[in-house]
Amino acid sequence: MCGIVGYIGNRQAAPILLQGLSKLEYRGYDSAGITVRNGSDPAVVVKTIGKLHNLVEKTDEGRALVGNCGIGHTRWATHGAPSKTNAHPHVSGNCTNSGSGVVESEVVGVHNGIIENYQELKAKLERHDYRFYSQTDTEVLIKLVDYYYKKYKVGPIDALAKTIVRVRGSYALVVMFSDYPDRIFVARKDSPMIIGVNDGESFIASDVPAILEHTRNVYYIGNLEMAEISAGDVTFYNLDGDAIEKEVTKIEWDAQSAQRGGYEHFMMKEIHEQPKVVLDTLHKYITGKDGSYDIDLSEIGITDEMIRSLSEIYIVACGSAWHVGMEAQYVIEELTDLQVRVELASEFRYRKNRLVKDALVIIISQSGETADSLAALRMAKEKGITTLALVNVVGSSIAREADYCMYTLAGPEISVATTKAYSCQLVCMYMLALKIAAARGCMESVSSYVTELLSLPDKMTKVLDDKERIQWFASKYSNARDIFFIGRGIDYAVCLEGSLKMKEISYIHSEAYAAGELKHGTISLIEDGTLVIGTLTQTDLYEKTLSNMMECKSRGAYLMGITAYGKYDVEDSVNFTVYVPTVDEHFIGSLAIIPLQLLGYYLSVAKGLDVDKPRNLAKSVTVE
Repeated sequence: MCGIVGYIGNRQAAPILLQGLSKLEYRGYDSAGITVRNGSDPAVVVKTIGKLHNLVEKTDEGRALVGNCGIGHTRWATHGAPSKTNAHPHVSGNCTNSGSGVVESEVVGVHNGIIENYQELKAKLERHDYRFYSQTDTEVLIKLVDYYYKKYKVGPIDALAKTIVRVRGSYALVVMFSDYPDRIFVARKDSPMIIGVNDGESFIASDVPAILEHTRNVYYIGNLEMAEISAGDVTFYNLDGDAIEKEVTKIEWDAQSAQRGGYEHFMMKEIHEQPKVVLDTLHKYITGKDGSYDIDLSEIGITDEMIRSLSEIYIVACGSAWHVGMEAQYVIEELTDLQVRVELASEFRYRKNRLVKDALVIIISQSGETADSLAALRMAKEKGITTLALVNVVGSSIAREADYCMYTLAGPEISVATTKAYSCQLVCMYMLALKIAAARGCMESVSSYVTELLSLPDKMTKVLDDKERIQWFASKYSNARDIFFIGRGIDYAVCLEGSLKMKEISYIHSEAYAAGELKHGTISLIEDGTLVIGTLTQTDLYEKTLSNMMECKSRGAYLMGITAYGKYDVEDSVNFTVYVPTVDEHFIGSLAIIPLQLLGYYLSVAKGLDVDKPRNLAKSVTVE
């Protein structure tokens, strides 16, 4: 949650900070603020409530603030309601003006994460005459840095070290000290942060898109590590205050992919990018040509011997990534001899799991920083279980800490509601299922299946070509109050994701159910005009799901069906039908989800909502 940017160099900082925050607003948009320092002059702090454009207007696009060193923040509220007072940056002084304006404070800073023991720390500081103007844990953290800096008369790095050993929780902390006007200092635990350098300039961000236009050379700061940043240079320190070496990572993402590219919203752009990024991801792991294909996971380090040693698989994830796991469960269990359990990371990490040593735990996360998924990974590793990360962000925490890592090639995904990252995760799980099946002798060759996978991008394009029909249908149902999604098997997993897309961005109440469960209570909610969307792509389950839809229709429901070309008899039963191209039915979920992505998008647009930044949501959930 929340977005952080920082800059120090030879240019005016404020416009660069605002530009960076605009790339991170998907991480939080309750309030925003920046602070800039011009040499040894006192820091100037400007904060606004609401979306970033308010801060842009207040600072005249940054031109009103002079100085080449600064930090900025866009907030997703945790402690304290959205307000100017609770907005970041926060200051160490006992201010009466919400910490904004020209401030003489020793320390000014921003923070992502949650400080769990902030009340205990706040009480300690109050005993030492600190006064608080906000309800945030961040202000406590900034004042704690100030306390140790003054009490022990140490440098900033030592003050940070003394602070973080007394803090419980997660943080990406960025601070400026008045005594060090040409430096920015950072510390990190469990919340993402990167540091970029380029020709006498340094950049700080909580996600890659914020600095992609300025540099591709970044450092990933580790847990319980700190850094001192000057113009074009950075020095890293461990908790003992000793300097440590880090390797620079080159970001391969295209800067243009973080722009809307002529689309009205990032979400629509990212929906249309799915054929390309899915093809890129497939080509990363598929070898061979002319119908003779194989799947090569040697880059990951996974061997056939390791696969043969497995007794079961746990897939652990949150949100849409969990839906990927749900669909993958059906595919892996049908193609291989392994049992699969799909777990919500937020539940898995707190259960008394009886994990077997020869299992594989697969952690799926777009950002690679999802707090619950990261905690689940660490728990599995503590128990000695082999872990595999499936992530999109190179160098992210989950990628670094897992035993093995499989990368998707989705590129930067800006819209809060995932589309292309979801699809890339899905095809990676398909490939992993095939690799497991081949290694364990469940099939002689994967070539025919891979041929089907390689056909997906073109077939996705065909689905997108039919989007005007879905737009028309969405305009009819923009006032819907309740929408139900039903399906069986893989179709049920598709419904879970389709329903989430609907509620995320259109704010329409929607639920997904296994179709056979309708008569166990849910059907009582059906009334005249209720929209019921059935996914009917699995031949052996087609008639059963259609029968369940008819039960809804007899109670007044309006029916929409999604199925494959050839199953035209569905039109005799439902009110509106969407067809997707035929493909091996293990993989057809990759096609069936696209009409549901489009439906959620068009309903949101029809209601005049902010598609890319839905209320109360942020892109990366880096706090519990």
